[in-house]
Parts: sequence; C-alpha cells; structure tokens
Amino acid sequence: MDDAIKIDNRGDFGLWAIEMAKQIVSDQGFELARAARDGSEDDVRQAGNALGQAITNALLEVYDGLLEGAPEE
Repeated sequence: MDDAIKIDNRGDFGLWAIEMAKQIVSDQGFELARAARDGSEDDVRQAGNALGQAITNALLEVYDGLLEGAPEE
C-alpha cells in the first residue's frame, strides 16, 4: 500500500491486514494461478516466490511502522 495509515488499535490492524491480503491475493495470487494453469514448474515456483515476497514485504512494512518513534535501545 502506498498510502500511510495510522494503526491505533487491534481493529485498525485487522482492517489493514484484510485490505493488504486482498491486494496481495489479487495481484500475486492471480499470477500464481495462471502459472499453475499455463506455465512450467519453474513458472509456478517463481510465482509462488513472488507471492511469498509480497507477504514478507507487507509484514516488514507494518513492523517498520511499529518501530517509528520507538526509543532506540
């Protein structure tokens, strides 16, 4: 997601997670399904890796946001 959002509570985080999951599945899930239908084993592997990377990036994005403003140790 390109827009910054403020997560103040569990409900906000839940909404963010749902929207991020929808975005990832619509982008990367389609590519994985297409590779599974039309592609080679290597195409499926690459699409699966891209899906995993998108999930990782989303988790790191929210983690980095949690650390903003946190005191350094």
